[in-house]
Amino acid sequence: MRAWIGLGANLGDAAASIGRALDAIDSLAATRIERVSSLYRSEPVEAQGPDFFNAVAEVETTLSPAALLERLLAIEAAEGRLRPWRNAPRTLDLDLLLASDATGPLRVDSPSLTLPHPRMHLRAFVLAPLAELDAGLVVPGRGRVADLLAGCAGQRIERVGALPRRAPAGAAR
Repeated sequence: MRAWIGLGANLGDAAASIGRALDAIDSLAATRIERVSSLYRSEPVEAQGPDFFNAVAEVETTLSPAALLERLLAIEAAEGRLRPWRNAPRTLDLDLLLASDATGPLRVDSPSLTLPHPRMHLRAFVLAPLAELDAGLVVPGRGRVADLLAGCAGQRIERVGALPRRAPAGAAR
């Protein structure tokens, strides 16, 4: 399965937290990071606190979407993620955005997971890094990433640069 993961943080050393999360994702069994966007800074959307740092990673995995999400939540917890209220500032936020397999895009609608992510098409902080990886990627039921990003033109977002990583993507483990 190919999956796209949104990474974000706005507490502590957010860029370092995202870098550690990428290392943790790349070290998951049956999962390999294929590509990672640049790091972006964006204003909070429906959230409070300082600016967010965001990125998107494209991974190849044999895990199911539910199993991958379970592991992403464990990585968040290891980085000290608390959920005192909806959209609270966070040390790390990992969202499973999209997934596809040999049959095409996967759709999931369960109490714990919705694919594609139900609000990704409204958020420049997801779409800009995703467009860097694949502007022609189609969000099922919504359209091409590049077109969706154009619809978020009023949201402030800026490319910051490369992400800090301890190990290169796909490194032997």
